[in-house]
Formats: sequence, C-alpha cells, structure tokens
Amino acid sequence: MKEEVWLVIVNPKAGSGKGLKDWPIISNSMYNKGLRFTCVFTEHKYHAIELTVKAVNDGYRNILAVGGDGTVHEVVNGIFIQKVVPTNEISLAVIPTGTGNDWIRMYGISKTYSEAVQALSEKRTVLQDVGKVEYHESKVKHTRYMANVAGLGFDAVVNMKYNALKDEGKYGKNLYLQSAFNTFLKFKSNLFNIKVDGKEYFNGMVFSGAVGIGKYNGGGMQQTPNAAVDDGLMDLTIIKKMSKFRILRKFKMLYSGTIYTLPSVLYKQCKSIEIETCPHTRIEIDGEAVGESPFKFSLVSKSIKVVVGSSFKYL
Repeated sequence: MKEEVWLVIVNPKAGSGKGLKDWPIISNSMYNKGLRFTCVFTEHKYHAIELTVKAVNDGYRNILAVGGDGTVHEVVNGIFIQKVVPTNEISLAVIPTGTGNDWIRMYGISKTYSEAVQALSEKRTVLQDVGKVEYHESKVKHTRYMANVAGLGFDAVVNMKYNALKDEGKYGKNLYLQSAFNTFLKFKSNLFNIKVDGKEYFNGMVFSGAVGIGKYNGGGMQQTPNAAVDDGLMDLTIIKKMSKFRILRKFKMLYSGTIYTLPSVLYKQCKSIEIETCPHTRIEIDGEAVGESPFKFSLVSKSIKVVVGSSFKYL
C-alpha cells in the first residue's frame, strides 16, 4: 500500500547540485535499510508543491524532501494545499542537501546520510505548529504556510538579494553575509504598526523583524532563540531602529542566541500578528522572498507530523 511507501522529492539543484550528485548514496542507504520508496525530481521553482499535492492525491502519506529549506517550504505548502486528508496525517521527513539547512537544526537531523536514513527507519515524530501568512504581491492578497521563520524589513531585503545571487548561479557559505553587507550600506528603517493577539503592541521605527515557529534562519542565525516547534505559539522579534555602528558591534549576537539582552530588541509570544508598514516593506518566508506588507500571521497548531532525529527532545 502507498501509505507505507515514502514518496521522495529530490531537488537536484540544492546545495549547488549536491541533491543530484548524492542521491545515489542516499537511495542506496534507504534500500539497505529496507525502506520502500518512489523518487521524483523537481524541475522548476514551486514544482515540489505540485509533486506533493499529486503524491497525497495518489495515496502517499509519507513525504521525504531531499534538498534545503526552500524544498521543505514547498513541500509543507503542498501538504496544506491538498484537501484529501488532514495535514497531520502526512509524515514529513528531510534529508538535508541544501546550503543553510536551518529547519533541520531544530530536530537533531544529521547531515550524515546514514544517520538521517536511520531516523527515517525509526520514524520518531512530533506534531509541529505551522504559521499561516497573508501578504500582498502587486496589491493582491496571497497566503503561504511557514514551517520555520519569516523575516521582515532588513532581513527580507537581504534574502531577496541573496536569492537573486543564487539565481545568477553564485553559491558559497559567505553569500548570505555578502548580501547582508551590501544591503546594510543603503538600508533605512521603516515605520511599523504591530498588533499582537488583536491588541496594539508597537508603533515605531523598525530595522528588522522575525516571526518564528523555529529558531534558526540565515545559515544558523537565532533571531527567535526561544521558539519551540510545538508550543502552540509564534515568537515575534522586533529590532528597533539603531545606529549602524551599534548594529555592526552587536551583529554576532544574532548567532549566539542572546539578542533579547539588547534593550532595542522586543520579544513577544503570541497566536496572531498583524503588521502594517510605511512605506510598504518586503517579507521572506522560510528563506523565500515572496511579497510585501501588510502582513497577517495566524497559528495552525500541531498541524504537520515531522520525523525527528534521535537527539530531539520533546516538550
């Protein structure tokens, strides 16, 4: 029965072609573990969404993404687009072949293929929360589902430039930092009006913001360091307008998980967020630059079943 078979969605371009190059190693490891699977390859952007919807419609209930954070984002959105079964009846697993691989950091999923496949065979799972995000593109409202972190303001513009460089065929661990530096020189803070759980929360100038289900983004940054994937809450981080000199001095705190010790950083846990900005600002969701303000976030609690690594600690 297809309910017992893994539908494997491989992004051949992930990690500068690592997805395609390493698939024979991964598939051989799965075969040796006695796992039953069928493999399909993505051919263009958003193809993983289409393949996921088709897989669920065809009877598959186990989806394995072989790729990076962008592949995970597309698969999660495919799980929500399909209407055949409740989303929490579909198991999602990931074998990382991307560049950042931020989503897997929360789950103790190994970058070593044999260990990642071992997690597949053990199939320990957790029901993860997901964020529903409404935003605008060309003045038309769109909806996406967020499995990890959404970035606003500076973070979103950096991501847009980062993805543009990748589209030009450029890769490397320092590409994100290069994009951040180039954006930093010209970026200006914007006026944000923020409501949290229906109440006014903040009105003022914002340099950057993040809304997280998970805690890692941007290749290991911790903009929402207190986030837990199954606590029924979203974590909101707002970095108010600061001098550029001070931002440079404190930049390392984004990686150390100590950002909330800064007085210019606001932190709130909540179930819904509404944000209006002046002028309109960009948003990125799970590393994908998608649109602009206004934004609305709402929580879909414990809505996808995720396969975790052996070191994952349940709440």
